[in-house]
Amino acid sequence: MQFHHYGYVSGDPRVQPAAGVGIDRPDELPDQVDVLIVGSGPAGMVAAAQLAQFPGVRTRIVERRGGRLEIGQADGIQARSVETFQAFGFAERITAEAYRITEMAFWKPDPDDRSRIVRAARTVDDPTGISEFPHLIVNQARVLDYFAEFAANSPARIRPDYGYEFRTLAVTGEGEYPVAVTLVHTTGEHQGEERIVRAKYVVGADGARSAVRDAIGAKHLGVKAFHAWGVMDTLAVTDFPDIRTKCSIQSEAGNILLIPREGGYLFRMYVDLGEVPPDDHGAVRQTSLEQVIAKANEILHPYTLDVRNVAWHSVYEVGHRLTDRFDDVPVDHEGGRAPRVFITGDACHTHSAKAGQGMNVSIQDGWNIGWKLGYVLDGRSPERLLETYHAERHVVAKDLIDFDREWSTLMAKKPEEFDSPSELEDFYVRTAEFPAGFMTQYAPSMIIAEATYQELATGFPVGKRFKSAPVERVADGNPVHVGHHHRADGRWRIYAFADPAGSGTSDASALAEWAKWLAEASDSPLLAFTPEGAELDSVFDVKVVYQQDHTAVDLGKVPDVFLPRTGPFGLIDYEKVYATDPRNDIFELRGIDRGGAVVVVRPDHYVANVLPLGATGELADYFRGLLLPR
Repeated sequence: MQFHHYGYVSGDPRVQPAAGVGIDRPDELPDQVDVLIVGSGPAGMVAAAQLAQFPGVRTRIVERRGGRLEIGQADGIQARSVETFQAFGFAERITAEAYRITEMAFWKPDPDDRSRIVRAARTVDDPTGISEFPHLIVNQARVLDYFAEFAANSPARIRPDYGYEFRTLAVTGEGEYPVAVTLVHTTGEHQGEERIVRAKYVVGADGARSAVRDAIGAKHLGVKAFHAWGVMDTLAVTDFPDIRTKCSIQSEAGNILLIPREGGYLFRMYVDLGEVPPDDHGAVRQTSLEQVIAKANEILHPYTLDVRNVAWHSVYEVGHRLTDRFDDVPVDHEGGRAPRVFITGDACHTHSAKAGQGMNVSIQDGWNIGWKLGYVLDGRSPERLLETYHAERHVVAKDLIDFDREWSTLMAKKPEEFDSPSELEDFYVRTAEFPAGFMTQYAPSMIIAEATYQELATGFPVGKRFKSAPVERVADGNPVHVGHHHRADGRWRIYAFADPAGSGTSDASALAEWAKWLAEASDSPLLAFTPEGAELDSVFDVKVVYQQDHTAVDLGKVPDVFLPRTGPFGLIDYEKVYATDPRNDIFELRGIDRGGAVVVVRPDHYVANVLPLGATGELADYFRGLLLPR
């Protein structure tokens, strides 16, 4: 973490100075806003946290509850989400309080006595090292707390406006604030009263029964699987030996997915309640907690479960639904006008909870739309950037629905219905990269380039998330992960991987020529898109990684573009110059050509372009297509 560049900081360095709309921010919800976010769940809170880094954008987030969420239904945190937490500055803190999944146990009927269950297999949770970050379990409410803290400590000082329920909206197309939103007070002296708030853009993050989705006429399409599960967060005494291990339990009486929770005692059980007749009309949802507990004991035989306390429970039917569009532009009018209303998270995609995807995919929805709205409203990008939200996230949601349909079907199978005894655990291992959040690959667009030069950095596929790797920081020799310094501050990252001659000891290198162009050329994106008077790295965070170790790099000869001056005192930022860690050579780990390469990464961590050091014209053209001159 870097601070003191604006002067000595004696307090919490995570609290950034207020700026723009964050200065003297009114407590009362104003009548006009730039962005109105409806719902403070994962997608809404992440969008607010990202927009809080844009102090020129007036963002408010409304929530029908009277205060913070206390018990969240989602709890699975995949590694991609922990990477995201790192960008927002709280990965270490939330990991310390979370439960970490390291393996999964599979229990099945005993071949000698099928009325009993036995442990049949154990699988490592991340056998291939998909990420350096762990797979966690932690209450959704705590995740929201951390994002809320980040938003409140950011320059725009965003805090939820509790006690407002969304009723409807109308896109009038008139004036500077063309979306009229009707809200109703749910608490306080004005309870039941309506009011109108006008916005430039609206983000609907209001859950599976989204009223924003209904207001724009989007269709939530899909079917039920006619299979019910009881779920409970439980404190219990049991002789089941794997109670603190994630388990898939298959028995003659049904199935259980067991997930230990944070805190050392709590665990969650998804208990199979069986098939639901088509004419059930929701009656299965009246299944009592006592019935769910009795069913769990039946499945666990010969082990017993003595439930002492249940923090939360529910009964649900598996359903898979995908909304036809994620914004207010009709499908047959795409490209005809810019969208004004967007939906995110469960408002777009609903599925079973057993793959642990709901909160994780919602987080990426919120980050995706958050930085794009910030760029458009801050005058950095044209409005057509917003069209890429639906184009990118709808495909991801469809893939999620397809994956979850297969996984939840397997989870509901009876032991005798499997093609092989290890089918379930084989599927779990084979598909590990998808639920971890790393299969997303965005298609070419105005912000994702064609992978013309992919062979220069095979470990950084264009369109996929930037997979970090160990490096050495030259200034102090510290080993660090290069991607961990990619903060959710709205900036683009440009990583220059040096050619062999570019060690900081010679001007005759491809890297030196590239750095000179970036610092001086008229078509350099650094000069074209950095606002006059702003700090050199306010839009682009430019970093260099040398092929040598840190002792072979002379900081005195590193090009100035990698050592920008910052703050009112013009202090040098030394944390953009890296060398190769001899024990974990990033060039080898990520397939980077020894002749050098440039890797461009979006504000939300996705690789946007890979180019040779000499392709300066192509780099300039790329940014001209998505950014506006300042």
